Amino acid sequence: MPRYSGLLRTAALLFCAFGSVSLSFAVDTHVWQQDEQSEFNRGTVKHLSVRSDGHISLAPTFRELADAGVPYLWSIVQDSRGTLYCAGGAPTGSTTKIYAVAPGGGSHVVAELTALEVHALAIDKQDRLYAATSPDSKIYRIARGGKPELFFDTKAKYVWAMAFDKSGNLYVATGDEGVIYRVSPDGKGSEFFRTEETNARSMIVDSKGDLIVGTEPGGYITRITPQGKSFVLFQTGKREVTSVAEHDGFLYAAAVGGKPAQPSLAAPARTTPPPAASTSAGSKAVIAVQPGSTPPAGIVSLAAAAAAKPGGSEFYRIEQDGFAEELWSSPTDVVYAIGFDANGKPLLGTGNKGAIYRIDSSVLATQLINAPPTQVTDFLAGKNGVIYAVTGNVGKVYAIGPGYEKTGSLESEVLDVGSFAYWGGAYLRSELDGGTVSIDTRSGNVNRPQKNWSEWQPVELHGLNGTVASAPARFLQYRLTLNASPQSKSPDLSSIEIGYLPKNIAPVVREVEVADANYRASTSAFLERNVEPSGSALTLTLPPIGSRKSASTPARIEGTGGMTLQYAKGYMTARWAASDPNGDSLTYKVEIRGERGSPWLLLKDKVEESYLSFDSSAFPDGKYAIRVTASDAPSNTPSSALNATLESASFIIDNTPPQIISGGTKEEGGATVIVFTAKDASSWIDKTEYSVNGGDWTLLEPVTRVSDGKELHYQLRIPKSASKVQQLIAVRVFDENDNGTVQRFVAPQE
Repeated sequence: MPRYSGLLRTAALLFCAFGSVSLSFAVDTHVWQQDEQSEFNRGTVKHLSVRSDGHISLAPTFRELADAGVPYLWSIVQDSRGTLYCAGGAPTGSTTKIYAVAPGGGSHVVAELTALEVHALAIDKQDRLYAATSPDSKIYRIARGGKPELFFDTKAKYVWAMAFDKSGNLYVATGDEGVIYRVSPDGKGSEFFRTEETNARSMIVDSKGDLIVGTEPGGYITRITPQGKSFVLFQTGKREVTSVAEHDGFLYAAAVGGKPAQPSLAAPARTTPPPAASTSAGSKAVIAVQPGSTPPAGIVSLAAAAAAKPGGSEFYRIEQDGFAEELWSSPTDVVYAIGFDANGKPLLGTGNKGAIYRIDSSVLATQLINAPPTQVTDFLAGKNGVIYAVTGNVGKVYAIGPGYEKTGSLESEVLDVGSFAYWGGAYLRSELDGGTVSIDTRSGNVNRPQKNWSEWQPVELHGLNGTVASAPARFLQYRLTLNASPQSKSPDLSSIEIGYLPKNIAPVVREVEVADANYRASTSAFLERNVEPSGSALTLTLPPIGSRKSASTPARIEGTGGMTLQYAKGYMTARWAASDPNGDSLTYKVEIRGERGSPWLLLKDKVEESYLSFDSSAFPDGKYAIRVTASDAPSNTPSSALNATLESASFIIDNTPPQIISGGTKEEGGATVIVFTAKDASSWIDKTEYSVNGGDWTLLEPVTRVSDGKELHYQLRIPKSASKVQQLIAVRVFDENDNGTVQRFVAPQE
């Protein structure tokens, strides 16, 4: 979404935005500003790193060394001669392969094993390669000729990690009973430690010779001495510790997935535990299975495993005294592997967008690389500052660094102004440090950049700002390009702002309505002098404008939520619905005229509300129309302000009471019969009443019983008084506009 500002950031940007056009500091000047990681990541980032505070720089080089031709690679190791070995596999098939990769690129198959996958690799001091297969995990030692020899059968379902100690003993972390085995150099092994967890998911041998083990489903990080003594260093807030590492005396761990709710003591025990799919990290596999559950026939993909582990990831550092601190978390990324760059900063390999993060501090992290594969599954520190990585979906080997890319680009998301706009200036905030930054833009009038958009056009920068040359349109996109200096230093960019001015569009008046006569918007002064109406309610509640009146319900009591008016004899109220496509403030001019051809007369100008009440008694009776003109002048210069006009349907002004025309009186059957006609020039007769000798008013129906015209005939029969005295009969008639008249008749004495 664009951010709005009344002024552009600097005078330079203002100049770029409008050039020689005279400046108007109107509220219509907008600025599209991007300076946050989430905003930049909505675009397409190539060979750039984006820090959590929005700083952009060139990414480390990311070179593909080998394509294994398999869906997943999960482990990578290196021997003393510099040869890389990697392995993985697929959820289907009967064999899996181990690959040798030269540091400069190129690979060949070292060995082929009868198994679905290889989850973990290790190399001993004699440069002998060991591989663990799954499921029904066995450990093979690969001879120099590539022949695999069975080294140890774990009898477990899965091997998640392997690590050698200084004495040449191989420790093996397994599932689904969470057992760690110790295997001597001659291949004789036994159970070393039982974690009491379903899976010993990750493991290293630290500089003290202790095992550091991460578990699932409790999410424990446990230290185990060579004597088998254990101590839980930290219980994470997640279900599964996918990777553990050590660097410069600190321990690091990554944990993923939400923990299941703990059952109450009264809750019944599960009879069929559900399977718990787990995500893979580094040389770890992909599935963890609860004890007693049915294991899968094969290994599911990393993406499916990650989807089965909602809850995101957390990354921790544990100090030498045991204090654990969370350094980073993500609600969506799943951490598979931990590595370290040449400066000792932690690297996190994640999925399922293939992002590699660098943890710069407890408050800053950099999205360092966006890998083409969807998971980064393991890291290996090479020589001369090179970091190796293997991936899943698809299985490839990459070399990271130590230098930076020579050039990188960011193609932004598309800005939708919502209407046609003129582009102004572009302003960059950057520390060039010897490198360069350039910017191009393109524009269009469809919501996706296509061939019918304008071509990319460079912004000619003067220092760090320049004028956007793209054609005026509704949509805009920019492309940043960062170039390294001759000394291979990267520029650092932290913000981009682009000024634009939406073209002013005329407002729209959608409807004009005139309410029933004799009502107005109230004020306190008016209420003090208001009088009780003779034939109408004190208030009139209007439905939302444009609503149709019910034929069976009086208008004054129909609907709610529109507008409530107060009774005021002779007043009329017009209201209207108007809008402005630019969101400008509007004022209104309201005019009235009689029959067509009459001149328009100004009722009131610069009305800020969307209604107006006026005294109709100032106008002769007749047919009239209201015209409303909306203006966006409050938000625009006089030369650019626009208007829109709409007339109401015709309505009647009628402030003249009806006439009562006597038809005479007669005696008939012991009663006096009064005959009269009610007649109105403009409106229908609405109500007729009579009163005898000042008594209560009684409703009188016309002869036809239906009050449906401007002229109605009545016959009133008054019985003779028992006291035989003269009676005074008053008759009053009201028209639709509450104009009333009274006439008196005398019933003579016998």
